[in-house]
Amino acid sequence: MKVDHQVSDALSGLRFDHVLVQLVPDVSRSTLIQSIRMGLLRVDGNRKKSSYRLKTGERVQGSIFEAPAPQLLPQKIPFDILFEDDSLLLISKPPGIVVHPASGNPDQTLVNGLLYHCMEIAGVGDEVRPGIVHRLDKDTSGIMLVAKTSRCHQLLVDAFKERAVDKEYLALVHGFLREKQGRIVAPIGRHPVQRQKMAVCEEHHGRHAASSWEVLEEYAENCSLLRIRIETGRTHQIRVHMASIGHPVAGDTLYGRARNTREYPRQMLHAHRLQLSHPMSGESLDYTAPLWSDFQEIVDQLRMGEHEILVKVS
Repeated sequence: MKVDHQVSDALSGLRFDHVLVQLVPDVSRSTLIQSIRMGLLRVDGNRKKSSYRLKTGERVQGSIFEAPAPQLLPQKIPFDILFEDDSLLLISKPPGIVVHPASGNPDQTLVNGLLYHCMEIAGVGDEVRPGIVHRLDKDTSGIMLVAKTSRCHQLLVDAFKERAVDKEYLALVHGFLREKQGRIVAPIGRHPVQRQKMAVCEEHHGRHAASSWEVLEEYAENCSLLRIRIETGRTHQIRVHMASIGHPVAGDTLYGRARNTREYPRQMLHAHRLQLSHPMSGESLDYTAPLWSDFQEIVDQLRMGEHEILVKVS
């Protein structure tokens, strides 16, 4: 990844590494610091320390260190197939499985399982994320699209950019919402201190993000089941947005609060439904992934107490 940016008045006086964190939010701070130490990122062509204070008009240029791609091995990983043809897969990802190899997760990922199922995706898209056009967090379950051909991959990437894919989630959140439906529009960017987290931030430090929600059920344990549609696909979007209005996803240890009345096996978030036009045939596709068993068990337990069902979830 290339970097070429002239320091503005707003960034003047800030540390070299802190500025890079703002300019390249999708890259970890440790990788950026490593790139500085290796001399890959420079200021006006000169090597500088991470602590160097930048000045207005200076130019930050160079490239970001990229570790060699890990060798991807086909491995038998469980997932449910909802639809498949020669170019496209729709699957339901179990919770607890990382989508693709990364630091700390070299194998036993969904990608390893996809290669075991259909080795032909090995050359589709990114070499570390073959076939992948969107992701779910490790502990989020549910429906995902996978491209089996390069043409299908490109068309799906374009469809996501044009927001032509309708994504619907089910989430169990803490508390009762004042309104029964609503919309959150708040930019999301990397947390300025805790780099493993995302956060709602100012427009020039984050990317536009919008989520719509609707209450489906309310339970006596002071929690609610929501249907959530995302108009954008930012990292941790639903978890960040719901936490920002005081209703974090139940079981979310990163953005949630220590107020659980029960133990949750994971964050209670499930990609439930996906609608799009088939990128090759134009056929209308509308698929749902049933709640994973651990999520369904929690909902069944909650329904045994007093609660008001506003909409029956199918």
